[in-house]
Amino acid sequence: MATKLQVRGLIKRFGGKDVLKGLNFDVSDGEFLSILGPSGCGKTTLLRILIGIETADAGQIYKDGVDITSVSSSGRGMGIVFQNYALFPNMTVLQNVMYALKFRPQLKKDAKIIALDMLDRVGLTSYLDKKPNKLSGGQQQRVAIARTLALSPDIILFDEPMSALDAANRVMLRNEIKQLQEKLHITMIYITHDQEEAFSMSDRVMVMDEGSIVQIDTPDNIYHHPSNIYVEEFVKHHLDEKIASIVKNAHIPVEV
Repeated sequence: MATKLQVRGLIKRFGGKDVLKGLNFDVSDGEFLSILGPSGCGKTTLLRILIGIETADAGQIYKDGVDITSVSSSGRGMGIVFQNYALFPNMTVLQNVMYALKFRPQLKKDAKIIALDMLDRVGLTSYLDKKPNKLSGGQQQRVAIARTLALSPDIILFDEPMSALDAANRVMLRNEIKQLQEKLHITMIYITHDQEEAFSMSDRVMVMDEGSIVQIDTPDNIYHHPSNIYVEEFVKHHLDEKIASIVKNAHIPVEV
């Protein structure tokens, strides 16, 4: 499988402290990678650097073999879905999705057609004229996803997109995101502190602690072969019976 993204020696400092400590990892084309770790481990800083709204102090980022380290956010071919949805409250669902397309000359004339197609893909065709305050949290998140997909990014980044949703909506939406990713064969990088979320959705999981990568592997390997005590406690302790059930349902043998 071709490599879509390469990160080499990424360092970020705040106030003399290394928040990211020389990160190195690759992401394959069409892969779903979750970046998992507690608050303060550096995962959101990493996402902001990948999308181009934060600058690294050292290191390089390559996309499709091209160095994009100094490329503007708009020129990276990436999209981002924020934790708070960032929808315009005075616009309808359709207008929200069309909005970003108006700033792309090559897409502007087809903005409505593209927006309608993306809203159909996320199952919101019957909500076109609704304002965000008339939608559930899960529906608002789907609008945000449709808006990002409308710009045809090569990579979509998610910043803890389900933290504001209740348990039932989280399960439903993560299934929908995974189905969309497989259907469109798009590369997704998903930031989360929720072990169950990461393990149920991802091809691989990158576990972070204090600005470093402590393990990056398949959910199965991380669960059964944690690289150290930190991963074992952070993953196995919290996943407990829930992840054992997920792994079992995914036809992965669980040793208990």
